[in-house]
Amino acid sequence: MRGRYDNLTRTRALDPERDYLVIYQTMLRYEFPWDMKLGLNLAFNRSFSIPEIAAVHTATGELTERTQKRIDDTGLLMYEMVLNGFDQPRGREALRRVNQIHRPYDISNDDFRYVLGCLVVIPTRWLQEYGWRPPCCHERHATYLFYRELGRRMGITDIPGSYDEFETWFDAYDAAHLRPNDDAAAIERATRMLMLTRIPRMLAPLGNALVSALYDAPLRRATRVDAPAWPLRAGLHLALRTRSRLQRWFGAPRTTALFADGIKARSYPDGYEISQLGPHQDGVRE
Repeated sequence: MRGRYDNLTRTRALDPERDYLVIYQTMLRYEFPWDMKLGLNLAFNRSFSIPEIAAVHTATGELTERTQKRIDDTGLLMYEMVLNGFDQPRGREALRRVNQIHRPYDISNDDFRYVLGCLVVIPTRWLQEYGWRPPCCHERHATYLFYRELGRRMGITDIPGSYDEFETWFDAYDAAHLRPNDDAAAIERATRMLMLTRIPRMLAPLGNALVSALYDAPLRRATRVDAPAWPLRAGLHLALRTRSRLQRWFGAPRTTALFADGIKARSYPDGYEISQLGPHQDGVRE
């Protein structure tokens, strides 16, 4: 398809150290919108499954009792920072709200680093496996730099020094800490219900198995999810790989940016203020 690689050509002409935000915005809004959104969903699902993090979420009830709002709030805050960066008013406000939300909780620096690692590594691996093309070195580096900057502004320390170093650290921490726990299982059951609403009606009878097939074996063990039958896992893999090839061969470059008409969420049909996102202690807005 003519022009299919124009964005990649422009990205390769940029300096990721200086232009990481533009590169990451292009990945989300033009090059891989569906894949990036799904990859970020899978990243957050994994981050919620570490026992210490899962315990915080079940204690607040945000993910198990107010699931739709919690998922919407997380997505809105993340996308506000991606679309606006950290130095524009809405991006600064979203970052400030993220820090306010996390301030009351005793979360270790390692667990914060793990959440960052999920956001860096999980979507990138999804793109490498199922994107219409794999991310280039500039895109991997820009992804790392965006989340390194987010981590720095959240006060997270000892962030690994490159994408490859972060990936190595993430895999080691994931292997050591992602283990079966009841809190993660409860969160998975709640968030699964939302994912099932997005399954096409014709595939609804296979919905639960398809959601489970999106998880890898360690995540299924941590959340106490049974592995779907291998023919279904293989079929999903084949379908996703076929989709990537069809997009590469026949897909047209996206001309309208994702969220061009604003970020929408089910919990806020009439729009939202950043200050209203997330939990508020005792009903008081910060």
